[in-house]
Amino acid sequence: MQANSSDITYYEAVGRRKNATARVRLYLAKEGHEKGDMIVNGLPVEKYFFGEVAKKIYLEPFRTTNTIGRFVTSILVSGGGLSGQLGAVLQGISRALCKVDLE
Repeated sequence: MQANSSDITYYEAVGRRKNATARVRLYLAKEGHEKGDMIVNGLPVEKYFFGEVAKKIYLEPFRTTNTIGRFVTSILVSGGGLSGQLGAVLQGISRALCKVDLE
């Protein structure tokens, strides 16, 4: 689903893995926002999913589609453990990026 509300365009998708659910929004970065920022449950992604292995996993969809730094990403994730949540985030980001490519 693409929403456009008061000059804020975003793409939204849901990812699931095991008992975890992630709601992902990819905002087109505008002035005043740092491109490439990712916020998970109100924390910077590096503080929620720590380590180099996790970083490679959650950045892989952006690397594959050559869109690193193009979006500001907001993620709400719940349920399961960190591994399941990371998998749900990965699926949610991938699904949202698929919607971007359709346009």
